[in-house]
Amino acid sequence: MNSSKVLFVLTSQDQLGSTGHHTGAYLSEITHPYEELKNAGYEIDMVSPHGGQVPLDGVKMDDPVNAIWMNDNDFNFKIENTLTPDQVHPDDYAGVFFVGGHGAMFDLPENSDIQKITARIYENDGVVGAVCHGPAGLVNVRLSDGSYLVAGHEIACFSNEEERAVGWETAVPFLLAAMLEKRGARHTASPNFSPHVVKSGRLVTGQNPASASGVGKAMGEVLGFVSEGRALPEQNWCEWHERRT
Repeated sequence: MNSSKVLFVLTSQDQLGSTGHHTGAYLSEITHPYEELKNAGYEIDMVSPHGGQVPLDGVKMDDPVNAIWMNDNDFNFKIENTLTPDQVHPDDYAGVFFVGGHGAMFDLPENSDIQKITARIYENDGVVGAVCHGPAGLVNVRLSDGSYLVAGHEIACFSNEEERAVGWETAVPFLLAAMLEKRGARHTASPNFSPHVVKSGRLVTGQNPASASGVGKAMGEVLGFVSEGRALPEQNWCEWHERRT
């Protein structure tokens, strides 16, 4: 694949189930990978199930990366005018990245149009990335042979323990790590809220907001291997403080 574009997938969901709490796309999980991939030379487009302005969560302006990009006109235009899935041409992209935030648990798993886009990019030798709750967008992605994209891959996501720690284990429609394992992935995790990034072939995932920069950097590395036609390392690249399954 000869492309310098990456597609960011963001949630359109602004309510955390029936809890009455606001949710959305978690800002640092947009800005930190965005910065890493922009610095690596990639152009970024953004898509959401409904298109247009996406709801944001975790808008912390004491995060210097958030502050930089929230004051960038082009970035703001993109998050306020996301594409709809029918406006996306998958063959234009070298990779696709799923942003987290609890909202992703509600609208991304059942969006067949985004699933088809993702499968197409992956089967075009593209790179797929996701962080925190972003892998919720991957749980129902099937490849052309009918297999789940995540099957057989080592994967990181917001862990069951972290979901219980924040008190939303009964608010979300399913526990993400458990669902990914049901789809044939092998879930690994670091201690709660510490960085954990996993490369598994052309799939790059991270556990939580602390992993967002690492996922962006790792995606850039894998995209570089693919664009240069180099074989990916046989061993998964991982970053964690303590491994546990």
